[in-house]
Amino acid sequence: MPTLDWLNRAEALTSSDKVPYRVLEPVSVHGDGNADNLLIQGDNLDALKALLPFYRGRVKCIFIDPPYNTKSAFEHYDDNLEHSQWLSMMYPRLVLLRELLAEDGSIWVTIDDNEGHYLKVLMDEVFGRGNFVVNALWQKRTSPDARLPLGDAHDHLLVYAKQRNLLQIGKLPQSAKQLKNFKNIDNDPRGAWASSDYSAQGFRPNQMYEIVTPSGRKVSPPPGTCWKNVESVFLQLVADNRIWFGKDGNGVPRRKTFLSESEGVSAWSWWTNEEVGHNQEAKKEINNLFGADEAFTTPKPERLLQRIFQLATNPNDLVLDSFLGSGTTAAVAHKMGRRWIGIEMGEHAQTHCIPRLEKVVAGEQGGISAAVNWQGGGGFRFLRLGEPMFEADGSIHSSVRFATLASFVWMQETGQAASGPWNVPKLGEHDGRAIYLLFNGILGDKRPQSGNVLTQEVLAAIKQICPFDGEKIIYGEACRLGEKRLAAEGITFKHIPYDVKAR
Repeated sequence: MPTLDWLNRAEALTSSDKVPYRVLEPVSVHGDGNADNLLIQGDNLDALKALLPFYRGRVKCIFIDPPYNTKSAFEHYDDNLEHSQWLSMMYPRLVLLRELLAEDGSIWVTIDDNEGHYLKVLMDEVFGRGNFVVNALWQKRTSPDARLPLGDAHDHLLVYAKQRNLLQIGKLPQSAKQLKNFKNIDNDPRGAWASSDYSAQGFRPNQMYEIVTPSGRKVSPPPGTCWKNVESVFLQLVADNRIWFGKDGNGVPRRKTFLSESEGVSAWSWWTNEEVGHNQEAKKEINNLFGADEAFTTPKPERLLQRIFQLATNPNDLVLDSFLGSGTTAAVAHKMGRRWIGIEMGEHAQTHCIPRLEKVVAGEQGGISAAVNWQGGGGFRFLRLGEPMFEADGSIHSSVRFATLASFVWMQETGQAASGPWNVPKLGEHDGRAIYLLFNGILGDKRPQSGNVLTQEVLAAIKQICPFDGEKIIYGEACRLGEKRLAAEGITFKHIPYDVKAR
């Protein structure tokens, strides 16, 4: 497959591997302390790497609104990166985002024409051309920009799946305009219905039959078309009163669709501002929240995010935005009952995101609140990036606690995100083996050369507290058992930190 080349491409390809794992340090809790929602302040490349042991393969939907590289000055962002720098910035982040994405998940990226076509090629390489879903066009303006001789009216919304064959795109609810089409002209006991053309494009010999209407009129498919079903299916539909021939029984057949049976409307790639909002609407939402002097320059309307989550997620699914900005993604996900993770580097993680999301928890009624009947509730945790997991000499950093290291060990051994919490050394079982970690006094003894060291006494305690009859992998600071004893017990011992691979 052809690939995109740029200055420092080789370095960009390996930069995600070189990012150190960092500890996520809790700062504050807002609302319900048991909520899974996370707001993280820090560089998103470091934050994505820090999330990997906990959320690898668990994110159902990723939405990002990265810098557009428009060579304009923005108050809250440096949106004036040179082209190759922009590509080098995006590539490792896309690699880590793909790792976090669930097998049946999808990623949605907004961009304009400055980098949109380069981004398409970049995402083809990271996600695979076969996993490209669509380039949706969002009509972001309500009228032409009078300052430009030929202004743009849309942004791109590039959509990729982790595994295209596993992706399921939802239906959209009927709009008020569409609902007006549902009536019950013939008093059908199944209720209101709308009719659609019964012909289809193309020529299929077994769908070219002649239809006789109730009035006796003979009807054939219009030129260049055939009927939508074979004749036997058509006759079943007639018998079930699902074909409409008009009030006089003399019209061209149309298929009846009942509102009570409708699963919604299929989406397509043209998203008008009437459907999902526009720049002015987004700016108004932000102004109402923060005031005109403190608002963001390029926010997205809440209705745009609502449309994405309607198509890509279900309630309680996990949503991630690593360019959170003013917090729109998290706000909409919260109101729609989705779990969320938002990452924002600047100080406005505190000055804008926290206040906005606190308002959402309190029941804020802007944006989509009325449409989804949002009444408030839930909560989120605010975290910052802490020290790297490992010191320069390879030793575990002194701030690392058992749960953090356990997550790394579990992911290293299983390739899966952590499933804690833990209160015993046994982390779980995978492929017929049990995985244990002796660290940070998990056995209640923090003395050197004791609970973190595999001795006969520690092994006996493990057998009593969390036994397993089979092969065992045990991580610890040291081992006092000989090779024959380890073999007899079915134990593979791994040393901390030397056998904990951060990369």
